[in-house]
Amino acid sequence: MNVPTEPRAATAAIDEPAIELSDLVVERGGRRILHGLTARIPRGAVTGLLGPSGSGKTTLMRCVVGVQRIRSGSVRVLGAPAGSRALRSRVGYLTQAPSVYPDLTVRENVRYFASLYRRPADPDEVIATVGLDGNAGQLVRTLSGGQWARASLACALIGRPELLVLDEPTVGQDPVLRDELWQRFHALARAGTTLLVSSHVMDEAGRCDHLLLVREGRILAHDTPAAVRAAAGTDDLDEAFLRLIRRGEEVAS
Repeated sequence: MNVPTEPRAATAAIDEPAIELSDLVVERGGRRILHGLTARIPRGAVTGLLGPSGSGKTTLMRCVVGVQRIRSGSVRVLGAPAGSRALRSRVGYLTQAPSVYPDLTVRENVRYFASLYRRPADPDEVIATVGLDGNAGQLVRTLSGGQWARASLACALIGRPELLVLDEPTVGQDPVLRDELWQRFHALARAGTTLLVSSHVMDEAGRCDHLLLVREGRILAHDTPAAVRAAAGTDDLDEAFLRLIRRGEEVAS
């Protein structure tokens, strides 16, 4: 697979993490959502942010891209405070909600977002990358839900981001396309892009280079899939997640 979206060279030291969370606390509506999260997410790899719905994944991603008010702690991204002006062209963000204009075609959307960057990727190559080359002239509002999500992904890729934050990018995609998207994610990582990919589907955990497993706003594990399996004493990542939950409950009691 070709990789048309090579990131720009990182300006920070190569051994510095792409994302650094330090005792991160978020409260909303009087309720604590994230409970003192601390983690270092490496550069140039696919890190899976996994956990059940309501575990705080989207809130954490909003912190990373700098649009979430935090109670205390800090988030640094590519060596700078999250949300810094300098990061705007270096971080791509795909939300769960569609982030494209429904009354424009796929190509018009991608070309519009390309106009916002100094060195965008080629729009037609990016459209082909997400498997929409046959739908490039189609109005987004006439696409299926899965195609709509892929159009949003193309717009996130067009700026050649150094960090790509993807919130549930494979929801609603058929198995073949899901596999193609994961191949694309790893191709981007090999080219130097850092990816943070959220999912509530544990069968995607094994596709990641690193895992950040969360539940109820707390980190259960942060390691490679192999290390998580070893720590839980099982080869099944679903079972590993359950065992980690039970251990946490035993400690809490």
